[in-house]
Amino acid sequence: MDRKEMTAPVSPVAAGAEQSQFLDKTIISETAQNCKMPDETFSQMQMEILRMLDPTFLATISMKELYERIFQRKPPIIDGLLNTGTYLFVGAPKLGKSFFMAQLAYHVSTGTPLWEYPVRQGTVLYLALEDDYLRLQERLYRMFGTEGTDRLFFSVTANQIGKGLDEQLAGFIGQHPDTSLIIIDTLQKIREMSGETCSYAGDYEVITKLKRFADKYHICLMLVHHTRKQQSDDKFDMISGTNGLLGAADGAFLLHKKKRTESTAILEISGRDQQDQRLYLTRNPEKLSWDLEKAENDLWQEPPEPLLEAIAKLVTSEQPEWSGTATDLVTVLGMDMKPNTLTLKLNVNAGRLSTEYGIQYSTARTHDAKIIKLNRNK
Repeated sequence: MDRKEMTAPVSPVAAGAEQSQFLDKTIISETAQNCKMPDETFSQMQMEILRMLDPTFLATISMKELYERIFQRKPPIIDGLLNTGTYLFVGAPKLGKSFFMAQLAYHVSTGTPLWEYPVRQGTVLYLALEDDYLRLQERLYRMFGTEGTDRLFFSVTANQIGKGLDEQLAGFIGQHPDTSLIIIDTLQKIREMSGETCSYAGDYEVITKLKRFADKYHICLMLVHHTRKQQSDDKFDMISGTNGLLGAADGAFLLHKKKRTESTAILEISGRDQQDQRLYLTRNPEKLSWDLEKAENDLWQEPPEPLLEAIAKLVTSEQPEWSGTATDLVTVLGMDMKPNTLTLKLNVNAGRLSTEYGIQYSTARTHDAKIIKLNRNK
């Protein structure tokens, strides 16, 4: 028999696409059957995957769909001062940045307030890459005496970005799941030197890589860095390097003095998710830690939300759980509000409900209705 008659002509691209779609449909179908997935959900899931296989597909979300999402956010590490994310801590050399970092690390690891700011306790990793263990021991003893903590860890060596640093940090978090803060002192020590180091693109890329890690593990990554010598009306323009560093970071803390010999300093704070602040600090001559003299402006507080306050009265330590439909919740709260409006408000304020009131909000769909679940944190 002629070989041409035995072999059917095929198009590798078309066959690959058809096979991929066939496999996707098969996998989805099996998943739907195993999970007893409703036909409507299965069809939506199938269409979504097929659209993603299209090279012209652009993932979008409508405003209505956005409001239907529930985003849980982690509470601040230090109320009004430090959130999860990636931040720069910048100042001139030998100004007292490392002492401030030790102070920050100690307060977070012990859960003791920093000045008047409440602190949520978590494990802290401090990469003191310009120090040795003897210097760290002497510094910590001078600042805190013999009061140690087993939730604050140090290392004086670490790999560079792209050369194993991610794996090292991920390994530490795996061993200490309650890690909330990692300090890298200094940024320059973990940067991979290249021709792009002093460019906007290079600066932006290095912070973006670190931010991706911090966001993935929901921690705060504090990067110690230096200022340049040139003065500027905008103090944050004094950050050494290009604007790419601050542009990619979630915020920055800038410590500066009018004169290097002075014991007073100003801490400027700017960030995406927090109010700009200016704090006036004084160096403790005995412990070399920083004391707060005054804050230039009061922190803005979100106005009360009646719905959240009503839920806090419903879900208490005596009755820590509640579940039902949006209509049920409107009824039990006695509020003049449409059920769909209540659901939207809860979706948007889920993070605030958790952070301020300690109540977790989630939803689950049954065959009959969409169920709201409220659980108070233990």
